[in-house]
Amino acid sequence: MAEELRKVLCNSLMEVMKSNDKVVSISADLDKANGLLPLRKIFPDRAFDAGIAEQNMAGIAAGMASYGYIPVINTFAAFATRRICDQVAVSICYANQNVKILGTDPGITAELNGGTHMTFEDIGVMRSIPNITIVEPCDAAELRQMIPAIIEHDGPVYLRLYRKNAPQVHGENYRFQLGKADLIKEGKDITILCSGIMVTEALKASEILLQSGVDAEVINLHTIKPLDGKAVIDSARKTGAIITCENHNILGGMRAAVAEVITANYPVRIYPVGVKDSKGLVGKLEYLKEEFGLTAVEVFKTAMEALKK
Repeated sequence: MAEELRKVLCNSLMEVMKSNDKVVSISADLDKANGLLPLRKIFPDRAFDAGIAEQNMAGIAAGMASYGYIPVINTFAAFATRRICDQVAVSICYANQNVKILGTDPGITAELNGGTHMTFEDIGVMRSIPNITIVEPCDAAELRQMIPAIIEHDGPVYLRLYRKNAPQVHGENYRFQLGKADLIKEGKDITILCSGIMVTEALKASEILLQSGVDAEVINLHTIKPLDGKAVIDSARKTGAIITCENHNILGGMRAAVAEVITANYPVRIYPVGVKDSKGLVGKLEYLKEEFGLTAVEVFKTAMEALKK
């Protein structure tokens, strides 16, 4: 069953704001687009709109955090990373302010907003800034548990989020742990590491691979920084080859994070599925998946290539 993630986001934030009066919401004129408009009615003195002024929004959040509040700022991923990079680096992370940064529609999920809004570099930008945690949920169950977890975490967090309907990945017994990867499917022949919208594609690919006699291990790296190095290394020792699947440039993102861990601990070949250092395009999601090779078929082909080598 698919659920609209921005609705889950709103309900989850509503619950933490009810239980913790220090949590505040600040938008850069995108509460409606990000599904957070109901917060203004329920918490009129704790849900603010900074207007189309993202740097100012980040500065306000840093100031409020210095007085003990826990601001959750929201805008599109392009503006939550590229546009406010200096404010994140200095006002938030250098000052160690407890601000949660929500960037929606990362990568190709920007769809019809086109190349200017397609953040193929947001993980790379944020990973390079010290003192920040980076997370990306793949479904509603994960997001529901992720929101209270990042609010409880003391320190800056960047959450990249697909806004629309996401297929169910996790069952009722799922338990999210910040910083600990989820082993979704055990396997022995090859490791597929993924996050966000690519988790579903990786699972589809594992089913196709099984028909070809290949038993793939699928791991959801929902926390990209700090990476669960143990989970990555343990799986690499078991399978001997890794595929990284990300809705991001293959430079600077998950692949880079995985390579840093693997080369230092258990060097194996890493095969990337992701955006090949390209500019964004205008289009609907399924078309963009095909154009940028972010499909189960591409994961399958990459796995078969890896196994040949």
